[in-house]
Amino acid sequence: MRIAIGSDHAGFQAKERLRDTLHQAGHEILDKGTSGTESCDYPDFAVLVAGAVADKTADRGILICGTGIGMAMTANKIDGIRAAVCTDEFTAEMSRKHNDANVLCLGTRVVACEKIPLLAEIFLRTSFEGGRHERRVRKIDEVGGPQAFLRKDSDSR
Repeated sequence: MRIAIGSDHAGFQAKERLRDTLHQAGHEILDKGTSGTESCDYPDFAVLVAGAVADKTADRGILICGTGIGMAMTANKIDGIRAAVCTDEFTAEMSRKHNDANVLCLGTRVVACEKIPLLAEIFLRTSFEGGRHERRVRKIDEVGGPQAFLRKDSDSR
């Protein structure tokens, strides 16, 4: 699997360890930065990773910052991206099974660094369940644009 990874300064060390772990597991890694612990802006790296997933250069993406929240907010602005902040095994699994998430967002200030490889492994091995969830994921993908807020109540059922 081709995996784009990126981090800001808060996630740099975890990204470096995860990159090596994923590479040893046989994955092709596209490291989108950052390249050190100097303060930097997480949106820059979220856009690079999400862009690689959106244009199919990568199969999945993993972003690491302090909480994962800013990375997810930024990545989800890119068409075709379903980024999920995950903090434990259950959320990593369900983000794939029910939401077909294609970008995993993690925070080193809320998830122990030792746990990050496990969450990534769960995220990467779990398949989308499909079925009743397909309709919901399609609705997620359709949200956006200036008319999104004008949907009728009956359209949301």
